[in-house]
Amino acid sequence: MDTHRDAHVGAVLSAMGAVLATGEFPATAAGYRDLLKWARKWGTVRRAGVEGTGSYGASLSRYLLAQGVDVFDVNWMERADRRRRGKSDPLDAENAARAVLSGRARARAKAGDGPVQIARMYKLTKASAVKARTQAINQLKSVLVTADPALREELAGLGNAELFRACARFADVSGHGEGGEESVLQATRITVGLLAQRIRQLSEQIRNVDARLARLVKCHAPQLLDVVGIGPDTAVALLITVGDNVERLDSEASFAALCGVSPVERSSGRRQFRRLNRGGDRQANAALHRIVFTRLRVDSRTQDYYERRIKEGKTRREIVRCLKRYAAREVFHLVRQLQPQPRS
Repeated sequence: MDTHRDAHVGAVLSAMGAVLATGEFPATAAGYRDLLKWARKWGTVRRAGVEGTGSYGASLSRYLLAQGVDVFDVNWMERADRRRRGKSDPLDAENAARAVLSGRARARAKAGDGPVQIARMYKLTKASAVKARTQAINQLKSVLVTADPALREELAGLGNAELFRACARFADVSGHGEGGEESVLQATRITVGLLAQRIRQLSEQIRNVDARLARLVKCHAPQLLDVVGIGPDTAVALLITVGDNVERLDSEASFAALCGVSPVERSSGRRQFRRLNRGGDRQANAALHRIVFTRLRVDSRTQDYYERRIKEGKTRREIVRCLKRYAAREVFHLVRQLQPQPRS
């Protein structure tokens, strides 16, 4: 399927690769039902390749999975194929089907119908709130840099928490000065007051979302929180990478590659070694990075391992790469304990 915002285009292939039919359907619940009904007219539908399973094709993927169809995530056509065959929605749909038929598309789509999808929504909300709060804090402090000396002296020496509380009270002050200097001062006080209130509101939202995420992890993956170096934020990032259908991960090596911590061979001509993987899910990679550096500070076993590898002549980067790979192995076996969510 070639997916778009308003419509999806499907192509049905035979087991021998012949194009049986192509069709376009609206991106609605009724359209999904019609698409599958249309495809089943040509035979049993066991597998489907969908472009954009994490965006326009997410809802379609969830529907097909609920109907017992194995869904595979398909990348865009290669540029060489586009130059040779052209670019159109039916061709893209046919390419997606051929990718599944030939075995090139092996990544199973995430189910997106369980607690991990809930965590993904909360994580998105938190990320935008943190970004907006940081922007508001920077704006408030920037305004204070050019503010009237009397206002700066009034707020001098205050920490962030006290500063925001003091500024928030300014927004409740009404009235307008008659002189030019006085009116500018009043506008400045109201501006920093409104920014401080915005910071307070965003901080409350972040605390609320953090509490929801912590409850979610404790309910569905408490075993992760028992591991040294893993807190709720790190656990949520790893769970989002795994997805609701953990059975799609075949081995710990595939999970390590997904997190970008699988070793990559590198040769300079004289010596051959392994380096850090720069691919994979960067959020999961960052989560494993936090686990490793937390353990280097507080875990005696990790510290002993680090000292031993240093004596063997390994560099810090090489040791961190190994530790991230070990952490990925430990996390993989923990998340494999999660039971697949039943699909209705």
